[in-house]
Amino acid sequence: MYVLVACEESQRVCTAFREKGHEAYSCDIVECSGGHPEWHIQQDVIPLLNGKCEFTTCDGILHKIPNKWGLIIAHPPCTYLTVSGNRWFNVDKYGDKAIERTKLREEAAEFFMYFWNADCDNVVIENPIGYMSTYFRKPDQIVHPYYFAELEDDENCERKGTCLWMRGVKPLTYNIKFQPRVIQYKNGKGTNNHWHIQTLSLPPDERAKARSKTFPGIAAAMAEQWG
Repeated sequence: MYVLVACEESQRVCTAFREKGHEAYSCDIVECSGGHPEWHIQQDVIPLLNGKCEFTTCDGILHKIPNKWGLIIAHPPCTYLTVSGNRWFNVDKYGDKAIERTKLREEAAEFFMYFWNADCDNVVIENPIGYMSTYFRKPDQIVHPYYFAELEDDENCERKGTCLWMRGVKPLTYNIKFQPRVIQYKNGKGTNNHWHIQTLSLPPDERAKARSKTFPGIAAAMAEQWG
């Protein structure tokens, strides 16, 4: 099956599908960090969405998709769509910056909808809980990485709400074996957003990239169940 994983530089989902024998490609406007430039398309993804296209991967090889993609999984940027940034849209408090941010949110929502309207029978769009639930509709499913953890101390034992809008595929199934890990602060309070704490010290660009990576358990479940 031909699989397009859009807005994915980490290649975690792309690699999971490759391991299942599918011809999967990641696509982003930046270089991939997943170690497989031969699977990565570095360009604007919109011209590729309807399939029947040609493109060159980062190793210089030309590829052709003869028909529609069998599956598109998209991870559109969430900077202006997530609920965590809602306070910055307060025009009374932030003035022109809030107005500009509102414009950028509308552009981000429009980009999100390009994927939903693609000529593909099976489409999945991933984003955090946020603006698209009201702009478009509520997601078909919300999962957390710990839903797919196989060991109590593996990296998937995290709480991170991941919304999935789907058509043509069924919701992911899972068997929760472990609860998310809890990190204790010095004041005795705890948090189960371990991944969030781990990335706080990173520079803004690196932090955003690190937080956008799909957890391995979710990527593996996607490939296993949708492949």
